[in-house]
Amino acid sequence: MVGLATVFGAGGGTSSYAEAEDTDVIVLWGSNARDAHPIFFHHVLAGVRNGATLFVVDPRRSSTAQFADVWLGLHVGTDVALSNTIAREIVHADLVNTAFVDRATTGFAEYAASVEEWTLERGAAVTGVPAEAIRELAHAFARADRAQVCWTLGITEHHNGVDNVLALINLALLCGHVGRWGSGLSPLRGQNNVQGGGDMGALPNKLPGFQDIIDDEARARFEAVWGVEVPAHNGWHLTQMFEAMGRGDLRALFVIGENPAQSEADGQHAGELLGALDHLVVQDIFLTKTAQLADVVLPGSASWCESNGTVTNSERRVQLVRKALDPPGDAHDDIEILLDLARHLGHDWDYGPAEERSERIWDELRSLSPMHAGMTYRRLEELGGIQWPCYLEDRIEPSYLHGRLWADDPADRGRLAPFSVVVDDPPVDRLDDDFPLRLTTGRHLDSFNTGVQTAGYRSPNRRGETVDVSPEDAGRLGIADGDVVRISSRRGEVRAPARVDTALRPGLVFMTMHFPDEVDTNVLTIEATDPKSGTAEFKATAVRIDTLDTLDPSWT
Repeated sequence: MVGLATVFGAGGGTSSYAEAEDTDVIVLWGSNARDAHPIFFHHVLAGVRNGATLFVVDPRRSSTAQFADVWLGLHVGTDVALSNTIAREIVHADLVNTAFVDRATTGFAEYAASVEEWTLERGAAVTGVPAEAIRELAHAFARADRAQVCWTLGITEHHNGVDNVLALINLALLCGHVGRWGSGLSPLRGQNNVQGGGDMGALPNKLPGFQDIIDDEARARFEAVWGVEVPAHNGWHLTQMFEAMGRGDLRALFVIGENPAQSEADGQHAGELLGALDHLVVQDIFLTKTAQLADVVLPGSASWCESNGTVTNSERRVQLVRKALDPPGDAHDDIEILLDLARHLGHDWDYGPAEERSERIWDELRSLSPMHAGMTYRRLEELGGIQWPCYLEDRIEPSYLHGRLWADDPADRGRLAPFSVVVDDPPVDRLDDDFPLRLTTGRHLDSFNTGVQTAGYRSPNRRGETVDVSPEDAGRLGIADGDVVRISSRRGEVRAPARVDTALRPGLVFMTMHFPDEVDTNVLTIEATDPKSGTAEFKATAVRIDTLDTLDPSWT
């Protein structure tokens, strides 16, 4: 969200899923969409069937890359280097969309100068991608009438994740691939309502609707409705919260529907910080690892099919969710729990009868967030969802954002889109003789991230956690499929069965975070975070793998 908001003012993808079906070039960068975003990937495949060329940029030849016309298997953490190399080739081949650059952007000259050193030869040497493949992507992307760039955690979960996003935005600006049907920038969110959380103000520097919390006029509108003073300063994002715990500046935490004891990098340290809090409250459906550390657990926060409300997906589409089942036992809807808590704290948040509460809360949001103002519950139900912005109740805006940048009248273009100078910055956790392998993490199709809702299921096809290694590394280390090995980093170690995977190149290993009760992968990962977004570098950990003389019975 930070990169898009920096350039365009709002942290949302600029196009719709349908546009992936009607475009000329699709670039999936750092995204194993077939496993992590299968619904969106169906749109990608439809686009390919309709004639689009698919490029996949990923260190692994993932299940997604196997569908690609061209796979660019780069070294982990060299995304900026690759983007800058592509940009230089576009500039030197005279393929820049100068009409768009001149009318809609700022900072082009400085940006062009910054990529001048990134020749095809240097880019190939740094990234590991053949020069001809880099050239092919550059020319196809620049020559296309319409093109899409899509990314996910493979781009953002780095210590320079925001710069990675800015590097991809630069390419779209360079070629005019934004603000038109079929051209755009699509961040594929990690969970089903990540976009909605940001839209609703679950960001330390934003009020709902991406309104700046330091904006006096914006705060005044919320204060008038809420009847309280809104602090005129930015809060902490999650990484800053953990840093504050370490300093002793944060002593209490209320966690709703999140499992940071399992999902934070350097998991052992994160657990120690959570356990040392004076007061930890967790509200969740399951007794997660975080909930097990809590002083108070508010159980039975009802699941999605037991609640009324909305979710917003990666294409900014707000969709209405209607309750299909009553919550079991003593479980309560999240809204009820929060209203009860407010009453205990001396505040009567009166949103009427239970069956009307979610709609009344939504109408309050619409009155304060202009980009949601036209989305009544009735329209959301009738239309099957609406993409923001939707300013009026009798109108639907175009599915793509920033069409104003193509306006003939400069006065209609509004804020111009700035190019960003971004510098190649290798992973913090450096490889050496003690830790010579690069661990990257990701997901499998059938599991959720930290396994809270899926790790316990049993079926004949259940895979479980493994450490995936290349055939070359397996041969060098004397590892066969199923061998239990020890994986060590500078922070800790775990044991897991090995799996030999031809999708991996020598020097690269892969694990998930789906089965923490079996293998706590985040014991290995590094706390290094992006200072702009607070996202940790889950994708680039230095590790070593050692074979075990005898099998641990618990792993057989």
